Amino acid sequence: MPRRSSWPAAAPAAEPAPRGSWSGERAAHGDGPPHPDLAVQAVHDFGLLSGARMSAPISSRQSERLDRARGLLDRAHRTAEDRGRARPRPEAVPAAAILPVAPALAGLLPHGGLRRGSTVLVRSSTSLLFAVLAEASTQGTWCALVGMPEVGVVAAAEAGLVLSRVALIPEPGPDLVAVTSALLDGVEMVVIAGTQRLRAGDRQRLAARARQRNAVLVPFGHSWPGADVELELVGHPGQWQGLGADGHGRLRARRTQVRVASRGAAHRARGAMVLLPGPTGALASTERSGLSAAPAPHATQPPAPVRKVG
Repeated sequence: MPRRSSWPAAAPAAEPAPRGSWSGERAAHGDGPPHPDLAVQAVHDFGLLSGARMSAPISSRQSERLDRARGLLDRAHRTAEDRGRARPRPEAVPAAAILPVAPALAGLLPHGGLRRGSTVLVRSSTSLLFAVLAEASTQGTWCALVGMPEVGVVAAAEAGLVLSRVALIPEPGPDLVAVTSALLDGVEMVVIAGTQRLRAGDRQRLAARARQRNAVLVPFGHSWPGADVELELVGHPGQWQGLGADGHGRLRARRTQVRVASRGAAHRARGAMVLLPGPTGALASTERSGLSAAPAPHATQPPAPVRKVG
């Protein structure tokens, strides 16, 4: 039996692979894309980010590990960039699925108009409601106004609505949900007022009905939880234009701000100054109106003297 001193030396133990599910051997053979966190972990495990180890001379084996870890980290960054570029963009909505609106509002809405199947809340401004409906009405779209007994048809006509394609249901009674649901089956835009008495389940059913029938549901009031788009006037009542400094003249337009908000992070709240009503009675842009955008005389100026007439 040979003596202990003549026995062959034991093979050196293999160094453990870096912590984590990504091993150095898999990195060397390019087995799948690495995760950036695992690449950084591999750099730590090799002792490349330790100031104490970096202060010592780097051996050829450590240099090889350094190159391997750098390559792993570069591949992780390239993979992340490729995934970001390959991320699919949201599909554009077909033009046939959009009801038109006035040009002054088109730039504020997510799709440049009213998307069929959506719920669009208009907050407590009849003039803004008419402005939202007018463009589609002039192009042949039918609309219905439910639960608005005091609506002025003359004002609606001046705002641009075609009265021959407007259905008025001023007093739906206790069947507000049933009447609105039936109208959504055949009318493309349905305005519903008195929504404060509706339950959450009723609102959800009406919104689902609009989606199924490719109609636009327009709640008119203060709130509608879950609405796709919300429109309101900011700084109501706005500034009227047409009067001179002496207080004489004719009111021609009102300058106010419209604010539009929608669900999701893709479209933030937007606002724009408009003329509502404009010189013709319909919504108009301040840039295209030809009227001065200057505000009305300040309230601190002395009033014009009052003259007796007749």
